[in-house]
Amino acid sequence: MKMKSVLVVNPKGGAGKTTLAINLAAALASAGDQQVKLWDLDRQHSALDWLALRPADRPPIQPMYNGQANGRDKGVGSGWLVLDAPAGIRGKMLDRALKLANKVIVPIQPSMFDMAASSQFIQELLKEKAVRNHHAFVGIVGMRVDPRTRAAATLGAFLHQFDLPIVTLLRDTQVYANAAFNGLSIFDLPSSVGGKDVEQWNPLLEWVSGK
Repeated sequence: MKMKSVLVVNPKGGAGKTTLAINLAAALASAGDQQVKLWDLDRQHSALDWLALRPADRPPIQPMYNGQANGRDKGVGSGWLVLDAPAGIRGKMLDRALKLANKVIVPIQPSMFDMAASSQFIQELLKEKAVRNHHAFVGIVGMRVDPRTRAAATLGAFLHQFDLPIVTLLRDTQVYANAAFNGLSIFDLPSSVGGKDVEQWNPLLEWVSGK
């Protein structure tokens, strides 16, 4: 079975890419039926730092280095690959990442600065061959936003010009940060703590899986 790949990308630092990538990898790993690999393309390697803290009794996620899991695999194999892209990714590096990706997630916060930084990037992204040829499908995730607020409506109006789906909205909460300190995701927490946030992920997981 060919590996299914998800690229998490945004040109602006602090948009929530790594938070989204590590929790997506953990969600896929928690399903337990396929191997999950995490490829941290950012120079800061925050995703790999999180992975190094991950308890051994949690669903396993393999790190990838330059396309190799644990430095040994010659190919990406089967299962899932989650790619955490660096801020400002452009050109050949973006083209290479898109060639691997089946789905592309662009996390955007509903602020003037984030939307302005994302506008030109999204236009460039939609011109990429992999996207134009429907090899990679692009979806938006609103970060730190409540669906009932004016900010959510503003984000929706901004994205209307690109005709891209807002796959889900994730609320502003410290649950993600608190879990990450221990190498955990919201999918590793008791339902009494992370249940509300897990529910917000259901549309995203369905979209990623192509259901």
